[in-house]
Amino acid sequence: MSEHNSESDLQKEITELETKSATAARLFDIRRIIGGLFVVYGVIVMIAGFTASDADIEKAEGVNINLWTGLGMLILGLLFLLWLWLRPTPPPPAVPDDEDASGS
Repeated sequence: MSEHNSESDLQKEITELETKSATAARLFDIRRIIGGLFVVYGVIVMIAGFTASDADIEKAEGVNINLWTGLGMLILGLLFLLWLWLRPTPPPPAVPDDEDASGS
């Protein structure tokens, strides 16, 4: 009897750990990290582009490179986050209970 309870407790603990692992995998999805960083850095670089002096623009041969680079980074980051939203990480497959299968 105690052996059956320990197996049941062990199975329950394994199921809880698998659920926590799936939650962590969704939270630390590489698309979320890359997309978030590109959005943040894109906004920072775009602000640098908005505040660029005429001398800075002349150094880049008349192109406000910070503004265009920041815009590109922002778009790339948003595409990563859109990809994450459209194709989320699938949940782990459900583990059938051994108690139901054995009929006990």
